Amino acid sequence: MYYGYGFGRFLDPTYILVILAGVIALAASAYCNSTMSSYSRNRISTGVTGQEAAERVLHAAGIFDVGVRQMGGRGISFYRYDKTVNLSAELFHQSSITAVATAAHECGHAMQHASGYGVNRLINLLNPVMQISSNAAIPVFILGLIFSLEILQTVGIVLFSVVVVFQHVTLPSEFNASRRAMVMLQNTGILRTEEEVRGARKVLIAAGLTYVAALAGALLQLMRLVILAGGRDRD
Repeated sequence: MYYGYGFGRFLDPTYILVILAGVIALAASAYCNSTMSSYSRNRISTGVTGQEAAERVLHAAGIFDVGVRQMGGRGISFYRYDKTVNLSAELFHQSSITAVATAAHECGHAMQHASGYGVNRLINLLNPVMQISSNAAIPVFILGLIFSLEILQTVGIVLFSVVVVFQHVTLPSEFNASRRAMVMLQNTGILRTEEEVRGARKVLIAAGLTYVAALAGALLQLMRLVILAGGRDRD
């Protein structure tokens, strides 16, 4: 089965998997952006900003050693293990469903850190290996194809499998942080109406779907590598 690498004779049919992965990722990203944009225009009845929501959630969880910082960029947020919740300027200052839901989600990661959440320990353990694997997997695999070295193809597939495992392990951490966020948003009184609760849940589900899409894309890419290796074996 010759796919014509380099100066190929015809288009590699496994690119269909790459295109499918791209479509899934774009669809998830578009849905997430649309949902967050929509609910960023919905001001919550309590008037609490993203910064205030983060501080209130952290304190309600008994966490007083985590700071809440404003940073550049739009719609960006993350929790760092230097004990900071980082929110973009718009999320930091906005009093919207998107702002408080996103802030509370990042605080969910802070709560995981404080409680020694087991999945996060596994993520931290895998992260350095994943970084190396994600950078090396495709180049190693391509070298295996070019020089018809099955061992390099196998190593490339194994390395990329680490990326897939990492994406899979990340999912429960993100979903758990969102569950913690929803509980705290209601328990602290930040969200008071059923409409606000539904909106926050939609925002967090939309964000979670981007991680599902990333896993699906990684699985499709892994499938492609296996098919390519199998095709060369039959030549």
